[in-house]
Amino acid sequence: MVFQEQRQLVLWRMLDGKSGHEAQTLGLVQALQRRCVIKVYNFPRMSRCKALSSWITGGFLDSAECEESPDLIIGAGHGTHLTMLAAKRATSGKTVVLMKPSMPSSWFDFCFIPEHDQPALATHSYVTKGVLNTVVRSDNQAPDRGLILIGGPSTHYKWNTCDILQKIKEIVEADRSMVWTLTTSRRTPSDCLSAVVGLKESNLEVVPFAQTKSGWVNDRLNECGTAWVTEDSVSMVYESLTSGAGVGLLPVPLAAKGNRVTAGVLALQSAKMVEIFTANRQNYRIKACESHFAEADRCATILLKELT
Repeated sequence: MVFQEQRQLVLWRMLDGKSGHEAQTLGLVQALQRRCVIKVYNFPRMSRCKALSSWITGGFLDSAECEESPDLIIGAGHGTHLTMLAAKRATSGKTVVLMKPSMPSSWFDFCFIPEHDQPALATHSYVTKGVLNTVVRSDNQAPDRGLILIGGPSTHYKWNTCDILQKIKEIVEADRSMVWTLTTSRRTPSDCLSAVVGLKESNLEVVPFAQTKSGWVNDRLNECGTAWVTEDSVSMVYESLTSGAGVGLLPVPLAAKGNRVTAGVLALQSAKMVEIFTANRQNYRIKACESHFAEADRCATILLKELT
């Protein structure tokens, strides 16, 4: 779908300095760019006090950039919400929040909310499978290349280094014709990092998180037909699905019986969009999910339809 060809869509993107939130808004921005001509202005979120003052006065920023009023004001992260509302009052641009807002959802024009947050039904709210990301589906993934993405303990998950290491070795050793690349994350415990770096498998390359650059995982997903992801790395699971790779989950212990994040993972399992690790397989190649998974593109299409 192409927006009105001669019209430029102006976006104000609110940033809170958190890479996860900014990746979500960037994913939507890039999806819109694939469909129409847009101009993007990035603004850091205001302090709560300053944003409230701006909302009360109806002013926003004394900046030449503000001479172009926005069609859309996009943000993710609770810290951006009041800044978005201040910008809306000053410009009448339509607000797009990419999460379940901490304020009444009726205050925002569009809410794209992950299904694990159990959003209430509303005409301006749309449910997404996971959070949006910047990954684009690839047509060049090699069936004999695989990616292993490991995370670490979190609010919702515990960790067992010995168990993860055993699963990694089984995946790699089951089929020597597969070439695997493994990377870690900020949350990976030091003992696990040392253990995976110390693996001496001829068909495995280990690239620690600290040695990767922005976009590295996206590039690898474009190349690999299979991705195995520890289930605590929820954003990586959805990025892998978006890339078109076949996705497998490496189970890790739950920190509690159940929560909204684990519910989302279970929903993927029920829908047969991912496979769960089982021992003693002949190989660990995963067939890609038949359904086309592209949530950022779907949300961009919804927005453009609503704006016409």
